[in-house]
Amino acid sequence: MKKLIIASTSTLHGGAYLEYLLPTLEVHFKDCKSLLFVPYARPGGISHDDYTKKVAETFATINISVKGLHEFNNPEQAVADAEAIFTGGGNTFLLVTQLYQNNVMTAIKKAVENGTPYLGSSAGSNITGLTMQTTNDMPIIYPPSFNTLALIPFNLNPHYLDPIEGSTHMGETRETRINEFHKINPQPVLGLREGSWLEVHGDKITLKGDLQARLFRQNKEPEELETGSDLSDLK
Repeated sequence: MKKLIIASTSTLHGGAYLEYLLPTLEVHFKDCKSLLFVPYARPGGISHDDYTKKVAETFATINISVKGLHEFNNPEQAVADAEAIFTGGGNTFLLVTQLYQNNVMTAIKKAVENGTPYLGSSAGSNITGLTMQTTNDMPIIYPPSFNTLALIPFNLNPHYLDPIEGSTHMGETRETRINEFHKINPQPVLGLREGSWLEVHGDKITLKGDLQARLFRQNKEPEELETGSDLSDLK
């Protein structure tokens, strides 16, 4: 049975790394003593080692040890052997490129579908959808494919931002960008505001956190979803 936490962000303003999610993660990973971290997205260009160290320090507070996927000679086997998997945020283009180059995109999908608990934040959440095409990130590298894990039957836009009333900024809003996506692509897109996450148990998908999420569907008006909403039938 699939077990995922798909978070918009790892850090809320004024909080420590993953602090707001730790009570949820203690339950999510309650049967796990170790975790495999995927550091490929490299936020700000941080090294794989430094990124993994940051994650390890946080998970040590709930008695879970961490190793980075980059530390293994056989990444596919490391994924297959993992008790739990966490893919961190950063640049989605870089993350997806590295997942394909190391032949672990399919390995992660298989592991999670077979019951390995998964946590994603930001870019690591983007890849749980059908494609990475609704990321906010700059295309700093060209991935072999935009197709991702398809562990949920729609796309995500983590860090979703609402237009600021009275702003004189003339650039496109997130809503405008997603509408552009829907001129060509049919799948729904869920705008996840910071502090919100999806909880997936098997085929059941539930919106969690204190904030609403904004749902975009092709040729329909956007819809606000309350926390606790069931998205299991969204496709």
